[in-house]
Amino acid sequence: MRPKLVEVKDLHIHFKTYAGIVQAVRGVSFELYEGETLAIVGESGSGKSVTSNALMKLIPQPPGIYAGGEILFNGRDLVPLNDKEMAKIRGNDIAMIFQDPMTSLNPTMKIGKQITEVMLQHNAASRSDAKARAVELLHQVGIPMPEKRYNQYPHELSGGMRQRVVIAIALAADPKLLIADEPTTALDVTIQAQILELMKDIQKKRNTSVIFITHDLGVVANVADRVAVMYAGQIVEYGTVNEIFYNPKHPYTWGLLGSMPDLNSSADDLLRTIPGSPPNLISPPKGDAFAPRNEHALAIDYEQEPPMFKVSETHYAKTWLLHPDAPKIPVPLAVQQRIDSYVQEGDDVWNAKKF
Repeated sequence: MRPKLVEVKDLHIHFKTYAGIVQAVRGVSFELYEGETLAIVGESGSGKSVTSNALMKLIPQPPGIYAGGEILFNGRDLVPLNDKEMAKIRGNDIAMIFQDPMTSLNPTMKIGKQITEVMLQHNAASRSDAKARAVELLHQVGIPMPEKRYNQYPHELSGGMRQRVVIAIALAADPKLLIADEPTTALDVTIQAQILELMKDIQKKRNTSVIFITHDLGVVANVADRVAVMYAGQIVEYGTVNEIFYNPKHPYTWGLLGSMPDLNSSADDLLRTIPGSPPNLISPPKGDAFAPRNEHALAIDYEQEPPMFKVSETHYAKTWLLHPDAPKIPVPLAVQQRIDSYVQEGDDVWNAKKF
């Protein structure tokens, strides 16, 4: 059993707004082990990015409020730490790759300096050693002519190369945990696949733990060991990547899988969507938050919030459909056909760049 690196327990994050208190994260719990990749997936507004920012204590207070729960990193709770204490952890132990490299990089500073200052800030190297390591990092992340790129500005690089630079900066202090928040969304399909392959390779070589935030289930299939599906600030299904893709139990997971474009679809096929919209988290609905969008909702879904039901030792889902007395509702035909096509095609379907 690999050592446990991160344990999040019953985390609640609120935001004060003029309209009221937004309950952005509502009782999230999960674990992450050394060398493992956990993907957190869900629609926009589900709480994915708030959760990832909370791990690094990047939630501004105010308006943000850590309303409850623990974030244990190597057994130490990060929630009560102040900015000075967190500064020693950010970059050094936990690093983040953001969605848009142009907002992550300083346009007035050369690439090399942006990498070396991370090392110097954490006393990881002398100036001469930092430069040598920065050039080596640029080489490791697949940037050609790293000595030349070291002295260039961000605007002189392509989008894919800028994202590689962001990854190099994140790796500069050799962190134990890498949080990737939609790191390929701003890139075209071909470059996206290259960046994903690069991250997988880096993780294996460095045994780095990764939390991968995304709305793209195709990306998840290719990079994750385990998956947490988020909806309305809660984790509604949690399991290994195979369990989530080939044995989904929550109707929201069914909807996400069914909404994925199929390589075998014709131009005339309509893209399936999940009806309705996520709830207003200023006043979360009573019962199951997904009930108004769930065609299989039961009467109890509108009255009581479901617990996490255990499917296997590694698989859990927050739906009343798993109660022993609930009617046995099979996976919708369209979703089952999609799952069957994945099983038939195997990894080639995913490696074709996941739609």
